[in-house]
Amino acid sequence: MKEIKKVVLAYSGGLDTSIIIPWLKENYNNCEVIAVAVDVGQGTELDGLEEKAIKTGASKLYIEDVRKEFIEDYIYPTLKAGAVYEQDYLLGTSFARPIIAKRLVEIALAEGADAISHGCTGKGNDQVRFELTIKAFAPGMKIIAPWRLWDIKSREEEIQYAEARDIPLKINRETNYSKDKNLWHLSHEGMDLEDPANEPLYNKEGFLEMSVSHEQAPDEPTYVTVSFEKGIPVAVDGQKMNSVDLLTKLNEIGGKNAIGLADLVENRLVGMKSRGVYETPGGAILYKAHQVLETITLDKDTQHYKYIIAQRYSELVYNGQWFTPLREALDAFVDKTQETVTGDVKLKLYKGNMINAGVTSPYSLYSEAFATFDEDDVYDQKDAEGFINLFGLPITVKAILDAEREGK
Repeated sequence: MKEIKKVVLAYSGGLDTSIIIPWLKENYNNCEVIAVAVDVGQGTELDGLEEKAIKTGASKLYIEDVRKEFIEDYIYPTLKAGAVYEQDYLLGTSFARPIIAKRLVEIALAEGADAISHGCTGKGNDQVRFELTIKAFAPGMKIIAPWRLWDIKSREEEIQYAEARDIPLKINRETNYSKDKNLWHLSHEGMDLEDPANEPLYNKEGFLEMSVSHEQAPDEPTYVTVSFEKGIPVAVDGQKMNSVDLLTKLNEIGGKNAIGLADLVENRLVGMKSRGVYETPGGAILYKAHQVLETITLDKDTQHYKYIIAQRYSELVYNGQWFTPLREALDAFVDKTQETVTGDVKLKLYKGNMINAGVTSPYSLYSEAFATFDEDDVYDQKDAEGFINLFGLPITVKAILDAEREGK
């Protein structure tokens, strides 16, 4: 086996990756470790990372800002597809992993690294998402996944390992939730959440970061209007914004109104069920507004078939199959459906609820002239009789033949 001299590590500065740097050096003959932090909107979590990475044993740290690419090339395609995993999960961690792993490969190849390492556990989905992407761009690259190799069995043992090596941590044993944050969402797993019988402690200090609890939300509703062009959000309340600013603005508006809080037990790719609590304030607004706009801009058959596509798309994203021919083919279908998804959607936000408050589009298929209950000159209601007779013909024929067979 080729000797490992240089490893590129997906680095967040959290518990897992903080101890992986010394572990790699201890177990791979003091190899060089290059840390890579890919900025998908972690915010202050990136503060002080370089000093920490170097002090822990890394030779250098890359901080790569891919927020714009993340939103436009990963979030927006998923939004346009209407993909939601198991009805509630808006895929915040899922579509962040491919872009992170892709950048890892690019740096590893540029640095001439022998291996790529990550801190994903052997129980989770992220190991699959990282490694499928690595295989797509560097199929011969060695992958080192310490959680599948070392003797550490729990987060408590991780903390002990870090303390024994004077590795500074931003967590403690009382607030040791497993969290993942980016510009789209924040996830919470572990501790009391591992028992589905426990209610999430939304009002617990330090738990929610992007949102407030339903009780803390304003007693008066907030109205927000989102404008779309071909399925892509381009403005909030009439103000055009770039993708990063737009999502940041909606996170602020949604967070203040407790929008996008989700508590669910999901089916992991590896087979087990897991419980997570998610904050996706701006993302939830975008999904709701986009869905409302499609109700007036898509014809019936396209809209209904797109529901099928959405489920399959969500599974691809969740399972880490981003860089696959099927996902690209589904994107081509979705992009065709979005050619008329242009317009404005007004939503009424109130204590976690999103209420449709009006939708308009220059491509609307809704005709008041046809839909009205008042008198009209465009629809002959007598036509319905012939339609029902033909539509119901199989039912009628079966009933007649069943009666004949039964001698009625």
